[in-house]
Amino acid sequence: MSSASTPISPQMFAIAIKDLPVDTLYAKAAELLNSMEHLRQSNAQMKDFADEGDEVCKEAIAENDVVIERIGERIQLCKAEVEGRGMRWTGHVEAQGEDGQESKTNGVVANGDAEHEAGSAAPAPSGRLTDEELRRQLEAQMDDDEEDGVHL
Repeated sequence: MSSASTPISPQMFAIAIKDLPVDTLYAKAAELLNSMEHLRQSNAQMKDFADEGDEVCKEAIAENDVVIERIGERIQLCKAEVEGRGMRWTGHVEAQGEDGQESKTNGVVANGDAEHEAGSAAPAPSGRLTDEELRRQLEAQMDDDEEDGVHL
C-alpha cells in the first residue's frame, strides 16, 4: 500500500464503537458508505487508464478495492453493535454499485434521514440538516428578506 499507516483492525474498531450512541453509529455508517462511494467513483474514473495498461492506476484500483472491503466490514460491525443492543438496524441507502446500478445497502442511513412507518423520510435526531432541508431554510430566509441589496 502507498500509505505508511496501518488501519485499525476490525476487533479494535468493534471495541472503539462499543460505547457510542446509536445515532452516532448510524452517522459513522453513513460516513463510511460515503467514503466507499467515493472510492468506487475513483475506481470507475481510473478503469479506462488501467485497461490501457497504466500500472499506477491498476495498483490504485487494487488498493481501493481492499479499502472498500474493509469499509464494508466496518459498516457490518456498526450494524452488529446496534443489533447487539437489542435494536433493529433500520433504513436503507441508495448507493451506486460497482456495476453502476442502484443497489440497496442494508440498513445504512445517509444524511440524517430515517424512515417512518408510513415510509416518509424524517430528520434523524442527529441535529444535522440534509442538503434539501438546508436549501429550503435558506430559500425561506431569502424570501423573508424583502429588501434587495447588501446588508452589513
